[in-house]
Amino acid sequence: MNVDMHLPWTLKYKPKTLAEVVGNKKAKDTLLEWIKSWEKGIPAKRAAFLYGPPGVGKTAAVEALAHDLNMELVEMNASDYRTEEAVKRVAGLASQYGTLFGRRRIILMDELDGLTGREDRGGLGALIKVIRKARCPIVLIATNAYDPRFITLRNLCLLIPFKRVRKTEVVKHLERICRMEGIEAEPEALKFIAERSGGDVRSAVNDLQALAQGRRRLTYEDVAWLSARDRKESIFNVLALIFHAQRCLDAKRAVDMADVDPDMLFEWVYENAPRFLTDPHDLADAMDALSMADVFRGRVRRTQSWGLLSYFLDLMTAGVAMSRDRTKPKWTKSEFPKRIQMMSRTKEVRGILASIGMQIRRKCHISAKRAASEVIPYLRVIFENNPEMAAGLAQWLELDEKMVTYLAGSERNAKEIIAHLKS
Repeated sequence: MNVDMHLPWTLKYKPKTLAEVVGNKKAKDTLLEWIKSWEKGIPAKRAAFLYGPPGVGKTAAVEALAHDLNMELVEMNASDYRTEEAVKRVAGLASQYGTLFGRRRIILMDELDGLTGREDRGGLGALIKVIRKARCPIVLIATNAYDPRFITLRNLCLLIPFKRVRKTEVVKHLERICRMEGIEAEPEALKFIAERSGGDVRSAVNDLQALAQGRRRLTYEDVAWLSARDRKESIFNVLALIFHAQRCLDAKRAVDMADVDPDMLFEWVYENAPRFLTDPHDLADAMDALSMADVFRGRVRRTQSWGLLSYFLDLMTAGVAMSRDRTKPKWTKSEFPKRIQMMSRTKEVRGILASIGMQIRRKCHISAKRAASEVIPYLRVIFENNPEMAAGLAQWLELDEKMVTYLAGSERNAKEIIAHLKS
């Protein structure tokens, strides 16, 4: 079986060299010049901060450059390495020591927007310390470099803006993919896809694959329907496509048509399978397919064996679609994944707890960790049973209404406390 056949084209045609990265010539030249300046010694700016909208080649440029210059790339996702300990363990050590075989090293911290500097975990502060002492290039990537959280980082970094890619450059990239795939595409069709992408190369490639899958010729009529597609609501249409598909190929196209990433699409399919597949035998077969899909997803994450990705994608789309045997077709309302809603609520609670901990730390001069374990439990007892005392503590700690409601345990108790505050 040819694994590449079913790979997402964004992976299959991922740039291998800096020259293959579409557009942003000035940004690429600046990045290359800065990396080469390390050959003469440590430059004034030990880190570069790449910023710009999604899909314009920021991460691809760094990975391709490391390949061009035969550098070891230490790649981290800021969303996964948020704590002070994690940043020091990976980026800190990597920035100080050489590689085993003497190759030069470059550290990439991607999705910096996911790193928070106000929580007690201190990941952002640790990153700043690492940059100040770094003995190898560090590249940071975010959508917005001018977020107030990054003011200290900006002063330490060479800022390199990546802009939306010009339509003509996107069209050339799509033409190259069509040639490689043996697809004859009308120029107007590719122009339409490129224009609709808004300079997001990744989005344009995803649309091209979804539209051209199974075709040898792509016309303007084949793509014109995209203009009516509401990208925010298309997940519902995508689910209908998966659960009602008559052919495996139609179901597999859903991955590229979805406005969510494959992991989120998996959650949508898992949540809605019992609604679409009412026959218990059909549902059991679909859950078997999703179970196997999850196994392959886990292997990809653990081993970085991207060739297994196609199995994950095929099982959660075509595998689920082909499970439909006895269920009669009918209109079904899709529901947002409950597991994602629960995670969101949990994240909100963690945020409130962290904010309360910071207020206690500021007033009591103890760590937020100690505040959470030693002080907040007693505050909850007071807030649930003594509104007058709770009001005084809330005023002293400068707690907002969300914090008061959390500690009070109910809206009724919170209203009493707030009434005392206003009296």
